[in-house]
Amino acid sequence: MSDLFDSGAPLGRVPLAAQLRPATLDDVIGQSAAIAPGSILRRRIAGGALGSVILYGPPGVGKTSIARAVGNMLGKRFRPLHATRSGVSDIRKLADEARMVPLLIFVDEVQRFTATQTDDLLAICEEGTADFIGATTGNPYHVLTPALVSRSTILKLEPLSLDEMEQVVRRGIGHLRAEGVEIGLTGEQVRRIAGRSGGDARRALTTLESLAVGHEARAVTVSDAMLDEAYAAAPVNHDRSGDAHYDVVSAFVKSMRGSDPDATLYWLARLIHGGEDPRYIARRIMIHASEDVGLADNTALQTAVAAMQAVEKIGYPEAQIVLAHAALHVARAPKSGSACRGISTAMQYVTSNPPAAVPLHLRDTHYKGAASLGHVGYRFPHDDPRGWVEQVYAPIAKGTLYQSDARDAATFEKRADEYWQRVTGEEPPRRGRT
Repeated sequence: MSDLFDSGAPLGRVPLAAQLRPATLDDVIGQSAAIAPGSILRRRIAGGALGSVILYGPPGVGKTSIARAVGNMLGKRFRPLHATRSGVSDIRKLADEARMVPLLIFVDEVQRFTATQTDDLLAICEEGTADFIGATTGNPYHVLTPALVSRSTILKLEPLSLDEMEQVVRRGIGHLRAEGVEIGLTGEQVRRIAGRSGGDARRALTTLESLAVGHEARAVTVSDAMLDEAYAAAPVNHDRSGDAHYDVVSAFVKSMRGSDPDATLYWLARLIHGGEDPRYIARRIMIHASEDVGLADNTALQTAVAAMQAVEKIGYPEAQIVLAHAALHVARAPKSGSACRGISTAMQYVTSNPPAAVPLHLRDTHYKGAASLGHVGYRFPHDDPRGWVEQVYAPIAKGTLYQSDARDAATFEKRADEYWQRVTGEEPPRRGRT
């Protein structure tokens, strides 16, 4: 079987990840959905009509490797461009070359192309002069021009699984052995490298190479101390301006909403390790203290607001404890979505219905002549021993906007429902009740 990524140059001159690039899609580890038999990419290759393809995914998942493998399978010369280093003249030279020999043009970080560069590239693709594959770590629908998106097949690539990462590491060990370097790793150490690489094959192979090179002996037994040194400053893949940011934040808030404290702490740690601003995290916790806990536990918002004030004063590393405190309060608290749902329903009601007149008995009476205008009839609740009187406060039916989320727990909302039922003799409107 050919190598993981185009075989080749001796160790030390070309990085291990580059030496192991796959010759065909059959040699690619991972991305089974994108490159499976019968997939759109395979069908386009079989039909000799690749056209324009965008590969979208985090670093190290095989975008360049897949592009090179496709070029090999099509029998076309692979011509890489980099958006920040290649100008319009370079694109036009490739267009001239493509009229003489079959080319596959590959553009890394294609989101950095200017409008002029994109127009020239699109002209080449639409004329069928060359095939094109672009790679981006950003969501194409956010970072690419609509013209390029509409003319391209977009394939999303995922981080490699732990088992797939182990395959990458073992293939790297085998390649080093073939080059005369015997690197001794236990199964647990292989799994550790695979796990710490975060689905990034390039990172795993770079770590493996750093463990193997620079030794006098050609046989190296890797110790745990060597692994600790290799990972002393290893970052977690978290791009605060890209999909990783939004995906991790989404997982964090959904874990709090789902009342899973372990998942909440895991995603919080990912955000902290990735360098996320503690004030941003605290703001998200504050939002969800009302959106997801709300009236079930009013103290959750108090905790979240206190956490926001605290992280502004102390910062990292101690701020992580405060953030964990607030996030776990939200995760562990009983849940009620009545406040979020209620205001959303009210806003929709207001924007889709004509404005209702304020009932006369609720209108302002703090001026002379108000009574002559009919602003009378308001009944003061505190004059009643119950602290409540029956009167109309808005011309809408009860339960139209607010519906209790009280559940079988001693929450504020549950206690409030029981109290008002005793006072009014009416059962409070609850969600899902007909």
